Amino acid sequence: MTVHRAADPRDRSDGIGWVSRAIFGDPRLWLDVSTTASPPPPGHRVAARYAVVPSVARARFLLPLASRRVGAASTLAYNALRPPRVRVNRLAVGILAGLGGTGLARMPVLTVAVPDRVDPAELLLTHELSRSAGCRLHAAIGIRPPDPHHKPTLQLFDDRGAPRGYAKIGWNDATRAMVAAEAAALRELPRDGGDFPDVPRLERELRWRDLAVTLVAPMPRRVRRLPHPYRPRVAAMLAVARRGGPPAAPRLLAGSPFMADLVARAERAGGPVRAAVAALAARDGTVGLEFGDWHGDWVPWNLGVHRGRLMVWDWENSGPHRPVGFDLAHQGFQSALSLGDRPVPQAAAEMDEVLARHGQVCGLDGVRRRLVGDAYLVELWLRTAELAAGGGGWSRRLHPALLELLAERLGPAT
Repeated sequence: MTVHRAADPRDRSDGIGWVSRAIFGDPRLWLDVSTTASPPPPGHRVAARYAVVPSVARARFLLPLASRRVGAASTLAYNALRPPRVRVNRLAVGILAGLGGTGLARMPVLTVAVPDRVDPAELLLTHELSRSAGCRLHAAIGIRPPDPHHKPTLQLFDDRGAPRGYAKIGWNDATRAMVAAEAAALRELPRDGGDFPDVPRLERELRWRDLAVTLVAPMPRRVRRLPHPYRPRVAAMLAVARRGGPPAAPRLLAGSPFMADLVARAERAGGPVRAAVAALAARDGTVGLEFGDWHGDWVPWNLGVHRGRLMVWDWENSGPHRPVGFDLAHQGFQSALSLGDRPVPQAAAEMDEVLARHGQVCGLDGVRRRLVGDAYLVELWLRTAELAAGGGGWSRRLHPALLELLAERLGPAT
């Protein structure tokens, strides 16, 4: 029987609402969020409790209240990866959790209860993962603004507070495809050292109810934030593009697998993007350049350093047959868009500046820098359209501004 309460966060339209629906979606679960730990109704037992940090209206984090040790670990683990201001806030919350002071800080408590006669592993992913791991696991859960492109991630800890990995959750068609793509990438990436960055180990992938889940091993405890996060690591980008091997022979844009892929995807997407792809082919089809792999989301928040080596995670957007320099373009554009809060035209201008400063190392002269920049923006538009078609919805940051920019850069026919 479905149990509803006015304080059930699944009824909300904000970040805690969509995360609760994605992770605690079964209607048999009883959820309540309040300033005190609410007792469940008759016929239910508590399965988990979380502190909502810092408040329901501004929720950023669900901190597991299984024990003081687990609560502290969930906020202090990997804190060196975070920007200084976030690091200080997490440290304060971690100290509170370690002292059992989340209640004194009047943080709301999210209570999750299951029916008495139902196995919790049937309704709660964390309990299912605990059973397969052979030990009890607790999940710390980040909360971001509602966006159908976002994937909930469970950072898993055991009873000692030791990190046991990450469970990345695909909850709609778009995000299910993304977590499956990351699992495939992690299975195949080279791990030979050199300039190729260190990557997390794939532990397992599974389908649980209607969720696709990729389990990734925990990162080393002493991984740190990059000392110069905006500085492109071009040697590592090239190692990824070439899979740690030698450069590939240049080939013409026209007739390349990349161009064929753009054309096919543009036909499926329809609309003005077909004209953008045609304009790119007409302008640069006879230009030769190197193609290879790309990470697909090479940005400072997906990078760290451990014992002097670069670590790179979140490979769900990686793929082959992209122009070498795509990761460089992506870092320039996305750092400006997301970290600098720049509008799309200014983010593209900063991308052009990054390509101008570092593109020569990737074999890009002026013509090829322009090609890589415009081709990347087309790729980004197609990704945005495909996420929308897969149930992801349109990104308000990119739509329609990115299409307008492509018309400006590739001609009015676009």
